[in-house]
Amino acid sequence: KKKNTVLTVNVNSACRIVSFLFVVIVCNLQSLTMTIRAAGFLIFRRSDNIEFLLLQTSYGNNHWTPPKGHVDDGETDYIAALRETKEEAGLCEEDLKIYSDFRKELKYDVKKGPKVVVYWLAELLNKDTPIKLSSEHQDFRWLGLTEACQLAGYTDMNILLCESHKFISEL
Repeated sequence: KKKNTVLTVNVNSACRIVSFLFVVIVCNLQSLTMTIRAAGFLIFRRSDNIEFLLLQTSYGNNHWTPPKGHVDDGETDYIAALRETKEEAGLCEEDLKIYSDFRKELKYDVKKGPKVVVYWLAELLNKDTPIKLSSEHQDFRWLGLTEACQLAGYTDMNILLCESHKFISEL
């Protein structure tokens, strides 16, 4: 009987160790494939026509994008979008009319893994409000739909621009 008890204790201990190791391995694998989250606003203004704000990055291939950035720990997507827009373009919530019912997610892969960017549509209330770029960007432009699609270049961003333009036209 003593031998069976020792064997049972050793088997139970081994099972607990294996279960623990399994959890550790799964958690490490999940952290390797964690989705990167970012958020921002697709900002437009009305002058003679609808114009979208695109910022040119100061890094990488100097691509053009709406103001956006990484969601920090403990931060909601919406708060991150407000913070990043203030940091990158100098625009705060009071400068914008935010269409919270127009929310789109773009999903794509980057070097660090899968990325999701959440965009809300926002209208610049005063079309003459100055844009104040951070060091992350070297230029900005207000562009009509065709020009914005050409400069943005990515299919998903072009779809977002077209859907936004349609939404704005129907307001």
